[in-house]
Amino acid sequence: MLEGICEVVDVNELEEEGTILPEIEETGTTFSENATLKATGISKVVAGLVLADDSGLEVDGLGGEPGVWSSSYGGEEGNHVKNNARLERELPAVPEEKRTGRFRCVMVLARDGKALAEFAGAVEGRLIDKPAGEEGFGYDPYFIPEGYEKTFAELGAEVKNGMSHRGRALAQVVSWLAEKDLEKG
Repeated sequence: MLEGICEVVDVNELEEEGTILPEIEETGTTFSENATLKATGISKVVAGLVLADDSGLEVDGLGGEPGVWSSSYGGEEGNHVKNNARLERELPAVPEEKRTGRFRCVMVLARDGKALAEFAGAVEGRLIDKPAGEEGFGYDPYFIPEGYEKTFAELGAEVKNGMSHRGRALAQVVSWLAEKDLEKG
């Protein structure tokens, strides 16, 4: 999506080339704060623009949780099995009408340690308490996007990526970059 607008370099490529990147702790209490911490922190040591994101699942009937703790909701960072197990334990206590929620993504563009712009995308939907579908990852088997009767895990990557929270935020980044002359700093 960024091709033709700017050069995209993955963090892993930078590390392979010997760039030492700081460990950024996600200590924020919002997606915006965490994305800003990552983007500004990395942009202090990397020349050019840095785009970072933070994202997760917000369930209305759980007070917005897992939210910024989506990747460690089950107690262990990045353990989808434990995260999903906790969600499965908690959802049955939530009335059907409160099982609404969204996947939310916030992206921050930074340069030289300063945030330049922030972009947000979300996909509204509802949650089910038992997984359905084999594709995707994380909370996909529990989330049915608005306008559909199947979970992200049942719909598959092509459909999900066409409406994803990250895709929506990234489309805003692309639009913003296309109208800016960033060579002037």
